Amino acid sequence: MKLLVAILGEVDYQESLNMQEKLLQLRQQNKVPDIMLLLQHPPTLTLGTRENRCNIITPEAELQRQGVKIFKINRGGDVTYHGPGQIVGYPIMNLNGYGKSVRGYIHNIEETFIQLLKAEYDITATREDRYHGVWVGDEKITAIGCAVKRWVTMHGFAFNVNTNLNHFKWINPCGITDKGVTSLQKILGQPQDIQKVNHQVVSHFSRVFHCEPEIINQQQLHQIIGGL
Repeated sequence: MKLLVAILGEVDYQESLNMQEKLLQLRQQNKVPDIMLLLQHPPTLTLGTRENRCNIITPEAELQRQGVKIFKINRGGDVTYHGPGQIVGYPIMNLNGYGKSVRGYIHNIEETFIQLLKAEYDITATREDRYHGVWVGDEKITAIGCAVKRWVTMHGFAFNVNTNLNHFKWINPCGITDKGVTSLQKILGQPQDIQKVNHQVVSHFSRVFHCEPEIINQQQLHQIIGGL
């Protein structure tokens, strides 16, 4: 299976949501192959379908003062933080080609980062029985939240690379209060090359999902979308 991959840098959340929704429609109509967006966001909070606004523990007026935007979206889960230094992945994939299993899809995303962390950084990461995502000890390094419509996926994962972990203090991430968050920078003691890590994500994601990646640029992506 072919997988187009667009590595985009920092993108406003609403713009990325517009792109996902258009690509979702195109993929449902089989007008495009599977495609994954890899990007970063300015500081943003998203609320999933199991939202509890009590898990935003900083007053919304203070968040607005700091320029943090809040979005209510249709992925699973509660509140999540996105920000610079975090690789956010939005796979738009037809699960008919991947076992037609949402559980299997999430398992494979987790497996991508478990394998990446071990192979590239000798970091042992695990799953957690109660929560989706990838953990190093009791600290989450990759959050996962997706939506599936007519067997096509949207939303996806957020991998903390050089993320400002202090921003997670604004919320109870995913409503979890008894565990922490971590990043590659925190574990390794220094900032990481985000572009290098982007390509590691592409490599390990493609290996786990048994697909052939093809990197496309922003111009090619907008040609596919047809302009927004």
